[in-house]
Amino acid sequence: MWSPRPELAAALAAAERWLDGVGSRPVPAAEDIDALTARFAGPLPADGRDPAEVVRTLASAVEPGLLAIGSPRFFGWVMGGTLPAALAADWLVSAWDQNAGMRDATPGVVAVEDAAARWVLDALGLPSSAGVGFVTGATMANFTALAAARDALLAGMGWDQAALGLAGAPRIRVLAGTERHSSVDMALRYLGLGAPELVGVDDQGRMDAAGLRRALDAGDAPTIVCTQAGNVHSGAFDPFTEIVDAARAHAAWVHVDGAFGLWAAAVPGLTDLTHGMDGADSWATDAHKTLNTPYDSGIAIVADPGAMSRAFGHSAAYLLHSEVPDPHEKVPELSRRARGVPVWAALAALGRDGLTGLVQGLVDAAQMLARGLGGLPGVDVLNEVVYTQVVIAIVDDATTERVLELLLVEGLVRPSGSSWRGRSVIRFSVSNHDTDAEAVAQTVGAVAQALDATRRHLA
Repeated sequence: MWSPRPELAAALAAAERWLDGVGSRPVPAAEDIDALTARFAGPLPADGRDPAEVVRTLASAVEPGLLAIGSPRFFGWVMGGTLPAALAADWLVSAWDQNAGMRDATPGVVAVEDAAARWVLDALGLPSSAGVGFVTGATMANFTALAAARDALLAGMGWDQAALGLAGAPRIRVLAGTERHSSVDMALRYLGLGAPELVGVDDQGRMDAAGLRRALDAGDAPTIVCTQAGNVHSGAFDPFTEIVDAARAHAAWVHVDGAFGLWAAAVPGLTDLTHGMDGADSWATDAHKTLNTPYDSGIAIVADPGAMSRAFGHSAAYLLHSEVPDPHEKVPELSRRARGVPVWAALAALGRDGLTGLVQGLVDAAQMLARGLGGLPGVDVLNEVVYTQVVIAIVDDATTERVLELLLVEGLVRPSGSSWRGRSVIRFSVSNHDTDAEAVAQTVGAVAQALDATRRHLA
C-alpha cells in the first residue's frame, strides 16, 4: 500500500488545516511583518534538517502571518479565491516540475495549456486564431500584449525594433483614460513608451469616446489605445464599440486591460458591458481574480499571433524548435512553470454553465452587498454596481476612514481603502466563488457595527 512521503504528508496536513479554517478565521494576519522577520532571523545553518521537520516548522511559523485571501469575506484589492480543482492542479504542476517553454520537450503540460488557451478564447468570445500566453499576472499580461502592439506599429513604419532598438525609433502615441489602472503605466514604462496621453472619463470612469476621437484627430503618430474592462473602483467598462470604430479610422491598435472584467464576456446577461470588446487587437486578464485559480495566473491574448511571436520569438542552437511557435515565443520567459494547467482545471471543473454561474454569482453578491450597505444610515454607494465592485463613503472622510480602521482591526471582513472622485472611500471587490448571501449579511452587519462605534466615538 502506498504511503505519502513524510514531507508531502506534512505539507498536505498543513494545507488542509489552513483551507479547512480559512472561511471562519479572522481575515487579517495574526502577526505583523516585524514578528515574522524576527522568527526567520539568523544565519544559514551549517547542517541540514529532516525535510518533514522543515515543512512542519515552515507551516507553523508562517501561518500566523497569512492573510485569509480565500475567505468569502475578503474583499481587498481584487484578489480571488481558489477553486479546488485549480488548486489541486497547481500542486500537480509543482510535483511534475515541467519547464513549459518548449512544446516538444514537455508535450504533456503544453498540450493542456493549448487546450486551456482554446477554451479561454471560446468562453470570452475572442478570435479563435488569437495567440495566448500564460504569464504571472495582469501587469505582465499588459506588458506582453503591449510589446506586441509596439513592435507591430513600429514594423508598420519600417522600423525593426528587434534589430535597431528604440533609440531613434518613430514615436508611438499611447492614449488611455484618466482612470486606467497603474499596471498599464508600469507596462508602458517597462516598454520604453513612457506615460500615456490621457483621455477624459465619465463619473464612473468610462472613457469618453468623443474625447478619444478628438485626441486621435490631434496626432498622426502610430497609436495604441488602452481601454478598460472593469474599472478598479466602479467596475465600469469602456464603450468598446465606439472606441474600436474611432481607432480603426486612425489605424490605431486597441488594447483591453481586463484584469478582472474580461470574464464578463462569458456571461450572456452581461453582454451590454463587453459589446464590441472582441474587435480589439489585444487583451489582458488575471485568472486568479475572477476565474479563481491560484497565483500566478495572468493571460495575454493577441489577435495576430504573428505579432506576439515577432515580439518574443527567438532561437538558439540548444533549443528545440517546433513547427508552430513554442510557448516561450509568446511571453517574456524562456523558463516557466506550466501555469496554464490550473486554468484548464478550473474551466474543466466549471464547464461553460459553471463559468457563467461563477461570474454572475460574483455580480449578484456585489449587488446584494450594495443594497445592504446602501440601506445603512449615512452610507452612500458611489458607483453603479454593474459588475463586482462596490464603493461606499460614509458622511465625511473622517467617518469613512474611522469605519475602515475599525473593520480592519475587528477582522471579520477585509475591504480596502482608497480615494475616488475626491472622497475617501471603502472599496469591496467581490472576487471569491464562496461569497454567498451569508457572507454578504455578515459583511453588512460588520459595517453597521463599525458605523455605530464610530458615531459613538465621534459624538
